[in-house]
Amino acid sequence: MTYCEPARTTTRRIRIRRIRVAGLLIVIAAIAAALGYQFLASSASTAESTIDVVRSEHPGALGGALPSTVWPGYGQAAFVQTGRSQVQAGPNQHAAAIASIAKVMTAYLVLRDHPLRLGQDGPTITLTDADVADTDRRRGRQESVVSIAAGEQLTERQALQALLLPSANNIAAVLARWDAGSADRFVAGMNATARSLGMTHTRYTDPSGYDDATVSTAADQVRIVDRAMRVPAFASIVATPSATLPVAGTVHNTNALLGHNGFVGVKTGSTAAAGGCFAFRAIRWIDGKRTTITGVVLGQPGHNQIAAGLAAADAMVDRITGHRAVPDLQQPTLPPGTAPRSHRSRLHAPPANALAYPWKHFVGGHLGRLGTRDDVTLHQQYITESTTSEVMQSIRLDLGHGSWVHP
Repeated sequence: MTYCEPARTTTRRIRIRRIRVAGLLIVIAAIAAALGYQFLASSASTAESTIDVVRSEHPGALGGALPSTVWPGYGQAAFVQTGRSQVQAGPNQHAAAIASIAKVMTAYLVLRDHPLRLGQDGPTITLTDADVADTDRRRGRQESVVSIAAGEQLTERQALQALLLPSANNIAAVLARWDAGSADRFVAGMNATARSLGMTHTRYTDPSGYDDATVSTAADQVRIVDRAMRVPAFASIVATPSATLPVAGTVHNTNALLGHNGFVGVKTGSTAAAGGCFAFRAIRWIDGKRTTITGVVLGQPGHNQIAAGLAAADAMVDRITGHRAVPDLQQPTLPPGTAPRSHRSRLHAPPANALAYPWKHFVGGHLGRLGTRDDVTLHQQYITESTTSEVMQSIRLDLGHGSWVHP
């Protein structure tokens, strides 16, 4: 007698097992796909941001321990040595107003969306009555602007020169609308790019940095400065001492360190909330090797905030490279005429031995040492960021224990 039911039962069980196995494989495949997507997303993010941050207590970028004396006494600072993958970050890293340093991101996005080859001027931007009204409004708030006229045509390069040299807030607004259609969409792009670069403590609220709600850290800003300096058009513009615009005429670079002590860029900034800020690149020869240092200083105090930012960066690079020990200018004193009228300060009396040194050795703006004293250094002093773009200079004498500024 033959029974067929067990065979059918066995077949059914096999089918159920196969279904279960297939279902399990589908679940496993789905999990694997999800994990793979996350891995790829993480890898893409890492590819965009390959610079890690190392605090000052870790080994320095130039070998050995990085001493705390490298950093400015106020505010915050960070730097990266070209060819290294780590940002050296000083103490007090926190989200703070960055003023016109924000324009580095603005220029970077414009050049990313509208690339310029070296020597190329790019498309023209026609300025409107609305742009003139916006400029007048900004000038009334004492913002940094350049003069414009309705119907004026700026090439992309000229607009970027106005943005990066005299630090024109009105042109930042023009470029944002030209690039993205509106300032809001442009700012959204700034923040998206910051996230892709791993700038986790950065928030942009405007394209110029005039808004105090635009905040970042020195370490975060080093990332975008380093990235922007890889763009030849950007690097060439910030290395330009001056430029000529159709209506504004000749405008000057607010970076008065440009061309001195190895500085080749990048951007100054200052507001009451941000203090003196300076994003910079300097090239020095160390032990016979060409060394590039890209850095940012934020929050430098002083009556002339631009001068304070420049001085802090200059001294920091000297200390990083071991060229000389320059004291921090805790409250920089500028001669009459260096700062705007509302910010002029008194001169402190110089040390008695300062007047005994041979000032005649300072000839034709030459930056050099006085006599054979290693702790005495002359610096060409700085430039104010103002709507008039007026260049003003002085001399600072460093004597190891303090500084004296002389017209």
